[in-house]
Order: sequence, then structure tokens, then C-alpha cells
Amino acid sequence: MDDTLSGTRNKRGEWKPNEPLSGVAPIYAMPPQPLRVLRWLPEYLLPWNLAFAVSGLAWWLFLTPPLETLETLDWRWILPMYAVNAAAVFLFYGAFELRLYITRAQGNRFKYNPKFPADEKSDVFWFGNQVTESILRTFLSGVTVWTLVQALCLWVFANGWVPWLPWTDNWVWLAVLTVLVPVIHEGHFYLVHRLIHVPVLYRWIHSVHHNSVNPTPWSSLSMHTVEHILYFAVGFYYLLIPSHPFILLFALHRAGFGAIPGHVGFDKVELGAGGMDTHAYGHYLHHKYFEVNYGDGIVPLDAVFGTWHDGTEEGERRMKERFRKKKERMKAATPAS
Repeated sequence: MDDTLSGTRNKRGEWKPNEPLSGVAPIYAMPPQPLRVLRWLPEYLLPWNLAFAVSGLAWWLFLTPPLETLETLDWRWILPMYAVNAAAVFLFYGAFELRLYITRAQGNRFKYNPKFPADEKSDVFWFGNQVTESILRTFLSGVTVWTLVQALCLWVFANGWVPWLPWTDNWVWLAVLTVLVPVIHEGHFYLVHRLIHVPVLYRWIHSVHHNSVNPTPWSSLSMHTVEHILYFAVGFYYLLIPSHPFILLFALHRAGFGAIPGHVGFDKVELGAGGMDTHAYGHYLHHKYFEVNYGDGIVPLDAVFGTWHDGTEEGERRMKERFRKKKERMKAATPAS
């Protein structure tokens, strides 16, 4: 495929899409624009959110222990749950890593940063290797925290300590809540993300994730354990909102598997004569510039607070102007020696 038809490369070889990114989803347009929303819905649902809803349903129907088992916290069912999650992450993340970064099946076509992390060693990573550290953090901490949140929430559901709504009587509400799972995820992620960009928290916690300036699929859950806890805490919303365990699992899959699109490093994954859009550029810009695009526009808080970068030259100019003003404020606040 020819990536120059939909994007351009600068003199450093960095690729970017021609079309600007939208920082505000059309559901917020005033006056309402129903036709625009209908045109946007396939982008919202496909391929990722529908895929994670289907995987969440499969986990609930086929891979979750019986209720009488869930009523008691026991490592005999929690450890197999970890094994299932870990195997799924290995296969899903590994498939992207194998195709795009190991075999390099499409070279650097549609790749934002033309370099491959495996070609560059850095002492900021364990063993001097970004991918090695990312894999270890994913399985030692990320999947562990994910599984513990999943087990705790299912244990609470099984004991009837929170409302568990049956679909037969509450299908309208539960269907709406299912569709809103990505919105709730994005709102939670934005708030947590801004919190861990507070300088002291960034230095000790979030900098671990940002060491992957040129992310790969395994960067997705390469985080400090505290960040994993904050990130997967999105599952606890579904103990507070009248819900159903399937929706909880969808939310956790949206967090766990859904971290991939923003870190895959390519705008499109070539499949046969066509390709699959990743919608990764917005979050790639966050890894590149650190203080833009804390979310992806489903919840338009970046646009509200002026931190949205749409990938254009104008977006670059606004970012640099904001950085300049921030530097001036910091300089003015520093006492003269």
C-alpha cells in the first residue's frame, strides 16, 4: 500500500495523516447533528469497541467460573483467571508485535516514527531494552492488577452486594450502558492521566510509561504498578452503577486490550489489499510531546482545556504557544537570586 496517498513524511522520516484529528466527538455538537452522529457511529464502534464487547461477552459466557465458585475468594479460580487473561494478552499484543515489529511485514509504511525501538538500546529500560521491560511490566504487574480487579468485582457481584440487573427486565438501560462503556473509560482515563502528570506523580509513576517515546504494542501496559491500579480502577464504576458482570468485563477489556490501538505506532495495519485503521495518531502525539492529547476526543476535555493537538501545523503552533506561556509563568514565579 502507498502511505503517501493519505499522509506525508517530514525530512526526519516521520509520517502523519493528511486529515486533522477531531478533538470533539459529534455527539456534543450544538445544535444536535443526528446525521453526523450516524456517520460517526461506525468509527466509534468499529473495529475496537465492538471487538472488546464481543470478547467481554465470551469471557462471561465461557471463561467465568460458576457463581457458587465466585462467592468465595480463592486462588484456585483467580490464578486460572490470570492465566486466561495473560494468554489472551500474549496472543493479541504479540500478533501486532510479530507482524509490525519483528517480521516488519509492512516496513515503515504508515509508521509515525520511522525508527524501530529494537534497533536502539537505552539504559532507561531494564536490560537496556524497551520491549523486554514492557513485556515484563505487562505480565508481572499489568495483567496481575487487571485480574485482581476482575476477581474482586465478580466476587462482589456473586455475593449480591451490588445491584446485578437481569437483561430480560432492564435491557434498554443495560444496552445504553454497554454503548457508553468507552465514554466512561475515556472520562476515567482522562482524569487519571491528568492526575499522574502532576510533576511529583509523573516523576515517580507515569515517567515509566513515557520512557516509551516511540511506543510499540508492548508499551500499551508498560506502566508503574500504581498507574496500573488507577487505570484498571475503571472496573469499580460498575459496582456503583446498576449493571451486569458482562458490562464489567467489557470495561476491563476496553482498558486491557484497548490500550493497544494508541500504542501500535502505525496509522494503518495492512491486511491483504486493504488495511485496518488504528486511530493511534492522537495518543502517539501524546507520547511525542507529553502535554497534549490526554484523551482521544470521545470526552472532549482536551478541547475544553486547550490541550488538544489535531496533528496539523496550526495544532503545532498552538502547542508551542501554550508551552511558551507556561515557561514564562514558571520563570515569573521563580524568585530572583
